[in-house]
Amino acid sequence: MDYNQIIGDLKDKKYAPVYFFEGEEPYFMDQISQYILDNVLTEDEKGFNQSVLYGKDLSIDAIMTASKRFPMMAQRQVVVIREAQNIRNIEDLTPYAENPMRSTLLVINYKYKTIDKRKKLYKALIKNGVFFESKPLYESNVPAWITKYLKEKNLGIDPRAAQMITDFVGNDLQRIVNELEKVTISMVPGTSIMPEDVERNIGISKEFNMFEFQKALGNKDILKSNLIANYFIDNEKQNPLPVIMGMLVGFFRKILVYHTIEMKSDRNLIAQKLGVNPFFVTDYINAGRNYSLDKAVNTISMMREYDMRSKGARGGSTESGDLLKELVFKILHN
Repeated sequence: MDYNQIIGDLKDKKYAPVYFFEGEEPYFMDQISQYILDNVLTEDEKGFNQSVLYGKDLSIDAIMTASKRFPMMAQRQVVVIREAQNIRNIEDLTPYAENPMRSTLLVINYKYKTIDKRKKLYKALIKNGVFFESKPLYESNVPAWITKYLKEKNLGIDPRAAQMITDFVGNDLQRIVNELEKVTISMVPGTSIMPEDVERNIGISKEFNMFEFQKALGNKDILKSNLIANYFIDNEKQNPLPVIMGMLVGFFRKILVYHTIEMKSDRNLIAQKLGVNPFFVTDYINAGRNYSLDKAVNTISMMREYDMRSKGARGGSTESGDLLKELVFKILHN
């Protein structure tokens, strides 16, 4: 099951006796667990029938004992296990998963790890409970996730602002939510977050960021490209060279994809093929004019070379700032 299905069933009061959440993205696990804690029991029922336990302090026997209790003056009880990845021998939970208490909702958050899908525990969870692997979003999908998240709060966001936040934070959803709260706390419902709001509240420059850097390089804007590169060099801690390299490679790979599209007049098709918001299609059309297929391939090769040099390969010891300046010059004159 996916996140939306699980939340949908919970809202419809379709409960399972065991919920097992695993994987690298903790945000979705935390959201589901908190929904269960907030909504399954009434406030009067929670005192005797709701428990939150932590894996580092637990044994499997303790989990089973807590889960096998009968609810008091309620139809069910809720037992949430946080940090379950710290529990030894999680497979020993198999007997309970094979025959769980129907009056208990046992919620297990097994973060940053996965269980062996070949063993009995997984099979029992699939048969008798809800199993959910929480995977990180691809970074290309993060702007759309931000837009959807804000829409549910009756707020909008300019595509440039969503991309700025993505470039700054990456795909760490909890951190993204934390940054968004800085912006939305004083916003009026029905309004939209603009780049100026992101700059003012989060501290990301609306002029000197990866989105503007890629756009400047794509347009072969020598002045702006070098201004942003110098800003990155002066703020190296917030803009490490390996991250810049990785994002630039992604940008030029999209230019490669753009050159493979036959119907270049169909902007929606271009957006779909590149995996970007249609708002940004013009940037890739312009970049495609300035970088032929061969030039885009050559640029990616150059970036890989400079990435290796930045890591000390090929006997290089050049400072990262000088490497970025050299690379920008070569890209612009490619």
